Amino acid sequence: MLCIQDGSDLNYTNLSKCSGPGELGSNQTGAKSRGLYLHSTLAVAPNGLPLGVVHAQCIAPQSKSEEEKRSAHVIPIEEKKTFVWLEHHRDLAALSARLPRTRLVHVCEPEADFFELLDEQRRNRCVELLVRARHNRNTSEEPFKLFETARQAPVASRGQINIPRQSARLKKSKQKARSARPGRLADIAVRFLRIQLRPAHYLGDKEPIDLWLVHAVEENPPADTKAVEWFLLTIIVITSAANAEQCLRWYVLQWRIEDWHRVLKSGCRIEDLAHKTAERLRRVIAINLVIAWRIMLMTLLGREVPELPAEVLFSDIELRTLQAYAKKKYKTAHVTW
Repeated sequence: MLCIQDGSDLNYTNLSKCSGPGELGSNQTGAKSRGLYLHSTLAVAPNGLPLGVVHAQCIAPQSKSEEEKRSAHVIPIEEKKTFVWLEHHRDLAALSARLPRTRLVHVCEPEADFFELLDEQRRNRCVELLVRARHNRNTSEEPFKLFETARQAPVASRGQINIPRQSARLKKSKQKARSARPGRLADIAVRFLRIQLRPAHYLGDKEPIDLWLVHAVEENPPADTKAVEWFLLTIIVITSAANAEQCLRWYVLQWRIEDWHRVLKSGCRIEDLAHKTAERLRRVIAINLVIAWRIMLMTLLGREVPELPAEVLFSDIELRTLQAYAKKKYKTAHVTW
């Protein structure tokens, strides 16, 4: 079971009288937006089928206090925003005890590339970790940089991956702008190697971590298009090109959680909610998390196995209710026409 973790902003700037939302940041004009930060873990089968919501938090982000003078390396991990990634990993470790026959692989975006999370996984190996690297760390051997070392490794295999389309995004105070990208099938070269990550100087009591690095880079990308390049850190032992390709297939499924966020926002329209407190917003969002998963599951199953009987996903009472509703809608439409 792939446990995909990621976050998304929920903008409630229009709810001026709602108490409790935090500060999401500011746009290009400097206008500040208010809302909640949704951080969640979605369970997905290796074939891409969403299995359910493992954990979700709606956090009201707080801006850094002007009185805070400590350097980042002095602040305990429990007080940092990145601690939420560590919390979700610990929840997965607790979940693994209830699923002794299920292999759990925790798939994370670059925001989870910090030493404390990797160290947590080393101390509790019941959940495997697959993180896209963000930092080009120093290495002990020439060329002395992690990414350059990976690029010089021999090519283990070549293949293709499906790159989904990407919508444009405006620049925010803590988020870079990005241009729209059409979907495409990318030809990639795959490399892998064993590495050792050393802790930062302020984590001097930690031991180095032995990991495997999977490198995938797009060959001959379309004109005026930046080539796709990923560096994946994992505790999973990579001894063959097949192992490396499997990790890449798992990471590609990370986009499932982005699809789920789109269902939440465009299908369930959770950013159109109107309540007086953030706590009430959280309660309604919690219900919609499950609804969005069901919608996404039905959509995918409908595409793959359209002949699947409705009884697989709906109870008798739900089916009767839907049939009555469909008849009512049909009669109303018929009269209107």
